[in-house]
Amino acid sequence: MAILSLPAPLRRGDRVRIPCPASALTEQDRLQDGMALLRQWGLQVTVPAGQWQRRWGDLAGSDRERLADFQVAEGEEPRLWACARGGWGSARLLEQGLTAPQGWLLGFSDVTSLLWAKTAAGSGGAVHGPLITSLASEPAWSQERLRQLLFGEALPPLRGQGLRGGHVTGPLMAANLTVATHLLGSTHLPPLAGAVLVLEDVGEAPYRLDRLLTHWRLLGLLQRLGGIGLGRFSPCDGPDAAAEQRGIRQVLEERCGDLGIPLVTDLPIGHGAGGNGALPLSVPARLDGDSGLLCLAS
Repeated sequence: MAILSLPAPLRRGDRVRIPCPASALTEQDRLQDGMALLRQWGLQVTVPAGQWQRRWGDLAGSDRERLADFQVAEGEEPRLWACARGGWGSARLLEQGLTAPQGWLLGFSDVTSLLWAKTAAGSGGAVHGPLITSLASEPAWSQERLRQLLFGEALPPLRGQGLRGGHVTGPLMAANLTVATHLLGSTHLPPLAGAVLVLEDVGEAPYRLDRLLTHWRLLGLLQRLGGIGLGRFSPCDGPDAAAEQRGIRQVLEERCGDLGIPLVTDLPIGHGAGGNGALPLSVPARLDGDSGLLCLAS
């Protein structure tokens, strides 16, 4: 897998655009709060006109309307495309021929499809990190980590729990497991041989996670990785959530723990409380299965 260069760091006064490629916006206060934080960093933030009112079923407008969020006048290209929210719908834009935007592209969950398509196209700058509707509720360390990454400052390592020892350095990839699985076999799947792959998911029962990971194993993809990091896998809410969480952990450790590569669990990445640490894709990273650390490598 190729190493990709990151775009030039952001500077105060740079433009940010807020596309909404997936589900309809329902959290106006959270969107405004996330935009306010970007403005505190000295960035100029714009939202496509009429975005809040758009609806097409559960989506934030038709494919054509959501695709238009990524179209700007020549000379007004933003340095950062920060996606408003996830849900579902981003992959439909790839079917419509969306070209990976230049510069930084930020998001996670359903936006995984756009991040991976950008990387597969050989364009650096995809960042697996908070959406604008979740940014203001992130803990201070996660907000600061994102700012440091975008403005070209050094990032501290993320700490998880080492489960299978050894260490590896390879291109960093991060994804929502369900969304990434539905890219398998498409032209939007980056090469993954030797990669350090970090996965997260939400609301998936243990048997469904087992099915997804078994699919990867049948294709031989997990076996070609350099190392695996596991973020937060949040169960569905309900009276059986604790038992489901134990089942999730059992499945993840069994499906990922026999590959003979470093494995780190409990990384602070993904949905829910605890923070969603920003990770740039396809840059060198070091995963240490002994110490549980994930850090960018120079």
